[in-house]
Amino acid sequence: MTREIISSVQEALIVGGGIGGMAAAIALSERGVKVEIIDLDPQWRVYGAGITITGPTLRAYRRLGLLEEIKQQGAITTRNRLFRYDGTHLKDLDEPVIEEGLPATGGIMRPVLHRIMQQRVQALGIKVRLGLTVTALDNRGGGVDVTFSDGSTGHVDLVVGADSVFSTVRDIAFPHMAPPEPTGQGCWRISIRRPPGLTEGEFYLGHDNPAGITVCAADSVYMWMLTPHVERERFLTDDELYEELQRLLADFGGNAGWIRDNMTRQDWINYRPLAAALQPRSWSHGRIVLLGDAVHATTPHLASGAGMAVESGIVLAEELAAHDRVEDGLLAYQERRYPRCKDVIDSSISLGRLQLEHGDARDHARILEGALSRLNEAF
Repeated sequence: MTREIISSVQEALIVGGGIGGMAAAIALSERGVKVEIIDLDPQWRVYGAGITITGPTLRAYRRLGLLEEIKQQGAITTRNRLFRYDGTHLKDLDEPVIEEGLPATGGIMRPVLHRIMQQRVQALGIKVRLGLTVTALDNRGGGVDVTFSDGSTGHVDLVVGADSVFSTVRDIAFPHMAPPEPTGQGCWRISIRRPPGLTEGEFYLGHDNPAGITVCAADSVYMWMLTPHVERERFLTDDELYEELQRLLADFGGNAGWIRDNMTRQDWINYRPLAAALQPRSWSHGRIVLLGDAVHATTPHLASGAGMAVESGIVLAEELAAHDRVEDGLLAYQERRYPRCKDVIDSSISLGRLQLEHGDARDHARILEGALSRLNEAF
């Protein structure tokens, strides 16, 4: 596919080598920009269980040329099934094919997806420096003077802050923004072998603690559960995580109950509190711009955090290519992304609030279906 070259940016620095940062790096590099990624982790690792890949997210990855690798190394399904928490089937959410030849939905292990994106970054010859972040940024001379955490300095045409909810770039250059706010929920995750006969994604509703299962490969799934967040004086040990998740699953039937009865202490289990924020505009300051969780952090209710980050990386490159002035391109990027990200975050927070208030499962399904339908629209 021929892509319009970006003429206004010769060199760009991406701060953060996660999904959003790598998506932006790939999209910019394919349009002629010399890109460098820095990441604070010396091993450039990613932790986590699986990740649900909705149709809109698969569409974004196809724009990056990564769809086939995801299909080969992940799992593709055609629908999600809704159950009452005891295993009673409620209805199926048939996932429409939003583009010809595009799978409806699926899942993949997060470290596998990270590796697929890393390989594309390396194939494009994008420079990556690890164990590094920025300590100062100064718009100067039609670009940005950068001071790195190792004391070195540089000058680039554009700095992209894609460095997570704890963004250093946001803290340095965007004083009108604040860290994401806790939502009152936490998310449990477990990676485990696939229950016999499970072929589709599943949601379990109507309980104080909704849950879901995503197929991630031929032999593996991950299950999530959302619970009211309880502040603790210390992190739970691995044994405590195992015992608490078993307790939380006590009422569940179906494949969720199978996971409870077959999980072991060797399965990867994680818990973290949830936070979300759509940061106020402006998302850019001179030649410095934010994307991903740094500026539109959401909760997992719509399985769209990664998809929003990938879309933002693509749209940033498209708008820079479409405008002669960098500042105009950054403004167009912001205005194109803001309403879509707002819808995802608002809908996700509404779902979380409904769950905390013990709302009706049918209301949950209505909000979920409406939000997913809007996500199918072009970005």
